[in-house]
Amino acid sequence: MRPFLAKLIGSVGYIIQYGCMAHCTFEYLGDFVVCTGPSMEPTIYSEDILFAEHLTPKYRKVQRGDIVIAKCPTNPKQFICKRITGLPGDQIKTGFASSEIVPRGHVWLEGDNRSNSSDSRSYGPVPQGLIRSRALFKVWPLNDVSSLKN
Repeated sequence: MRPFLAKLIGSVGYIIQYGCMAHCTFEYLGDFVVCTGPSMEPTIYSEDILFAEHLTPKYRKVQRGDIVIAKCPTNPKQFICKRITGLPGDQIKTGFASSEIVPRGHVWLEGDNRSNSSDSRSYGPVPQGLIRSRALFKVWPLNDVSSLKN
């Protein structure tokens, strides 16, 4: 009975160690994201799976053109996938004769499918603290694996 118990405790220890490593990897380095909705078409279609990294947003090194995953400013339980089209200090044209300057610590996010996207044109500049990750690759569907870098 004692050897079985020792093996069981050892196995549970390994499971906990690998679980902690997986958690830290997915929480702090990168993870996989399933995108839903038409706002990023034709770049990203609904149900596409992306690999996204967490380091760039943490150090505020995002750039214009990056596709990011962020908490929705109007519904914090939801995540959005949008492209950064404006950085702090940029003047964004919001209408025929109107514009808005992106404040410090914020970005301007827009979907690639401008006619079917709820984005900064509706809710304004988004705090950079809401950005969770930057999308690097589309990994699913397999026939459309590609880099999402600009």
